[in-house]
Amino acid sequence: MVIGYVRVSTKEQNESRQELLMQQLGVDKIYIDKMSGKDTNRPQLQEMMAFVRQGDTVVVESISRFARNTKDFLDLMDKLDEKGVAFISKKEAIDTSTPSGKFMMTVFAAIAELERSYILDRQAEGIAIAKAEGKYRGRKPKEIKDFEKWYNKVKNGETSISHVCKVLGIARSTWYAHAKAFEEEQIVDFG
Repeated sequence: MVIGYVRVSTKEQNESRQELLMQQLGVDKIYIDKMSGKDTNRPQLQEMMAFVRQGDTVVVESISRFARNTKDFLDLMDKLDEKGVAFISKKEAIDTSTPSGKFMMTVFAAIAELERSYILDRQAEGIAIAKAEGKYRGRKPKEIKDFEKWYNKVKNGETSISHVCKVLGIARSTWYAHAKAFEEEQIVDFG
C-alpha cells in the first residue's frame, strides 16, 4: 500500500494542497494531523505508524510535514525501516528504497532541524526588539475574581494555595505571580 501523511500546524490552516498531491500520487490511504510537528505525539501519525506493514510506502509532501527535528525524524525512519516500509518525500526527492535516498534522508533531516532553529532564533530576536520598543508586553495576566479575599484566607491559614488553585482553576505559578504583584502593590501603597 502507498500511504500518505499530511500535516498542517493549526486547525485554521488548509491541508488541501497536500491532499491534492496525495491524490495525484495515487495513495491508497491518507492520514491527516492538524497540529504542530514539534514532537511525534500526533494521533494520526501514531495511527499510521501502527498501521503500516512490510512492503508499504509512506509518502509525504516534505520532511517538515513529517518531523520537525532530526532525532524525531530518524526515530520514525528507524521504525519504518524495522517494519520494512519505504519512505518518500516529494519536495526533497527522497526515496529510502535506494541507498542514496537513505543518505539524503539523513542530510535533509539535519537541514530541516537547522532551519527550525533559525526560525525560533529570529522569533526570539523579534520579540526582544518589540519588548525594547515597548510594543510587546506578552499576554494579559489571567484575572482572578476576589483575589484579595483568597489571598487573605491563604495568609491567615484558613485554606491552602493548592485548594485555592483547584477551586479557581489556575496553576500555582499563576497564583504566585498574582501574589507577588499584590504584595508589591501593598508595599507601594503602605510604604
